[in-house]
Amino acid sequence: MASTGKSDERRTRIQEVRRRLAQEGPPWTRDREADFETVTVPEGDCDQLRDLLISEGVQTIVEVGLAYASSALAIGEALVTVSAPRPRHIIIDPFQERDWSNVGWDLLRSAGLDSIASLMPAPSSIALPQLLTEGLVTDAAFVDGSHRFHEVFVDLYFLRKIVRPGGLIVMDDAGAPSVEAAIRYYEQNLGWTVIPGAFAGGTLTAVAADVTAEPAMRCKAMRLPDPAFEPPFEAFHAF
Repeated sequence: MASTGKSDERRTRIQEVRRRLAQEGPPWTRDREADFETVTVPEGDCDQLRDLLISEGVQTIVEVGLAYASSALAIGEALVTVSAPRPRHIIIDPFQERDWSNVGWDLLRSAGLDSIASLMPAPSSIALPQLLTEGLVTDAAFVDGSHRFHEVFVDLYFLRKIVRPGGLIVMDDAGAPSVEAAIRYYEQNLGWTVIPGAFAGGTLTAVAADVTAEPAMRCKAMRLPDPAFEPPFEAFHAF
């Protein structure tokens, strides 16, 4: 019972930090108009991310991009709720100190999540291969880093080797044309499948510049195949 009570106290502390962040904004923002509202993952999508990770029993996760920490706090709440013996949350963000004045990391610390989270201040193209070399295996990943096609593609290349077979990769801004194109390759060639309804009722965003295109959910959750496989090069499907 004592451990349950401690877990409840930790969760309450995280929820309070999340509530203040959503209602009052962060204690510091970049000097750009409505920067927090533009950059951060909306609270409702964060709630759905939390619930998805809890339902999957996720114990270890890697996150690309920290910024104002809205998604990181939701992930931390999920890990505390699952109450695994050794939860681990690896966050990659080379700009957290330089561009964000450590505001996201400070919020995680105020929520007491620095005990299970670690920050790698390196580009994901360097940090992910390092984690792979170290033998890291995670249950899931959340990706909200660079939105350039080639960098998203590289993130996903390494994450499919780090996230366990059958695990989850969740993308923010999945409707952005560059992100959508990278995802499509992995869906069509490597057996990734969208989890239907994972973000039902979440934030809708435009898919492309085409004004006639139907808006799509901002966040997208995909399940990796189990077992993992490497297709023959002759089986390539254009994307």
